[in-house]
Amino acid sequence: MKNFDLNNLDFNNSGAWPVPIKAFFAALIVIVILFLGWYSFVSNQQSQVEQLQRTEQDLRRDFEAKQAKAVNLEPLTAQLKEMEAMLQQMLRQLPSRTEMPDLIVDISQTALASGIQNELFQPQPENRKAFYAERPISLRMVGSYHQFGDFVSGVASLPRVVIMTMHDISLKPKDGAADPGGQLVLEGTVKTYRYLDDEEAAEVAAAAATAQGGK
Repeated sequence: MKNFDLNNLDFNNSGAWPVPIKAFFAALIVIVILFLGWYSFVSNQQSQVEQLQRTEQDLRRDFEAKQAKAVNLEPLTAQLKEMEAMLQQMLRQLPSRTEMPDLIVDISQTALASGIQNELFQPQPENRKAFYAERPISLRMVGSYHQFGDFVSGVASLPRVVIMTMHDISLKPKDGAADPGGQLVLEGTVKTYRYLDDEEAAEVAAAAATAQGGK
């Protein structure tokens, strides 16, 4: 077989190369092309495998979280029902719709029985919430510290549970100056509360659903 010196090959005239040299370089090019194709294929497959592994890990974590929630769902549901029953029981201790007018009268009469002067005691329209209704009362009362204390004690002693919250309340000496008799002026708004019966609660829920659907 004739020896060929690769240093004497003319790369600008590859057509004049001996056949063995042409075959060698052709095989070399095919090998390079196959290697690049194989590397590209394997690299893409490896990226897909890594992506699938990450997806598997995410799905596994999601599954474990949902499984933990599912395990605790039944006791949580039972606890929620128990809390709702307790809430309803507490709400039932508040005055009802029919008891509210008499209760407002009782509050006013308790103030008078304590020696307080009701210069203003005006109930406002009530506002219904999800489970209860609040009734604002605008008032202006004149009395001493002890009389106001007796009034609060008297309200707490009423047969029904009475919850009153104060809003924008001011307590100051009568006529803006210290009074020897200790007369004070209590002025502002208090709110008292009652529970909603089943019919009223259904009306409130229906109104809320209608309002939500209109958005």
